[in-house]
Amino acid sequence: MKPKVLVTRNIPREGLIELFQKCDVDYHNSNEVLPKRELFKRVKEIDGLLCVGVRASEELMEHAPRLKVISNYGVGYDNVDVKAATRRKIIVTNTPDVVTEATAELTFGLILAVTRRIAEANSILKSNTPFRWGPMQLLGFELTGKTLGIVGFGRIGQSVARRAKAFGMNVIYYKRTPRDKSVDISEQYHYKPLELLLKESDIVSIHVPLTKESYHLIGEEQLSLMKKGAYLINTARGPVVDEEALVKALKSGHLAGAGLDVFEREPHIHPELLELKNTVLTPHIGTSTLETRTAMAKMAAENLIAALEGRQPPNIVNPEVYK
Repeated sequence: MKPKVLVTRNIPREGLIELFQKCDVDYHNSNEVLPKRELFKRVKEIDGLLCVGVRASEELMEHAPRLKVISNYGVGYDNVDVKAATRRKIIVTNTPDVVTEATAELTFGLILAVTRRIAEANSILKSNTPFRWGPMQLLGFELTGKTLGIVGFGRIGQSVARRAKAFGMNVIYYKRTPRDKSVDISEQYHYKPLELLLKESDIVSIHVPLTKESYHLIGEEQLSLMKKGAYLINTARGPVVDEEALVKALKSGHLAGAGLDVFEREPHIHPELLELKNTVLTPHIGTSTLETRTAMAKMAAENLIAALEGRQPPNIVNPEVYK
């Protein structure tokens, strides 16, 4: 008998071919989130959950007595109660690596859009404002020679750094383990404590996971340390930045602008962020390329299949379940 798996949302099927071959798949073929009651009903007899944009809470696990593995469709897994899963001997996996380049590309897209005022210029033209050229119109911020401060220097942070060097930028970074041998700490990139990074950067880009330690890592105090006229970019997790403090910094003119792909209380967006001209906002599309979303589906499926076949998945979040 094939193990039963629930896929909670429509994702590229090209990445799920092996999953459909090896498992009995309950596929929620919709772009809409499963309502909580319906979700709990459909997890009752599943062995595996391919978790796409839903919260895998302990309450959900209580409704799924056969559940052996939660395969999260994304590198971030703050939507999964990992501690509860571990207590219940449920394996949790994620999809790192494959999200790196797409997220780094979007990060640089936001940097360019906000510093060169591309989105603002686009809005002006599309509002039927007459086309006017002037030497002082929509003056932007040139990247060459400027300093990019990267908070969190894992795969995505390093990928953003490589792009920054191509634009002739200086790159400094902060991470909790500055002497980590996995990080390229050649002469190209320089480690700085967080306070110094904030003071020295013209643009600060956030690339840390959401944890208890990183919640509101960038708050009112940290924003006040940033240069007047600097920019903040966040393609990591919304709650890493205190949104209320960010709005104040943008309204006061202390910060020149912000590019945000994630928000503190998604799907709610602070209403003043929507009104400000010096913000560029996107709806959590960091990994939103066909190539990456397909690769994520394939990796999530591989994680599920491995766990259900009794093998340790390649991208396990809680290996302690095997102890």
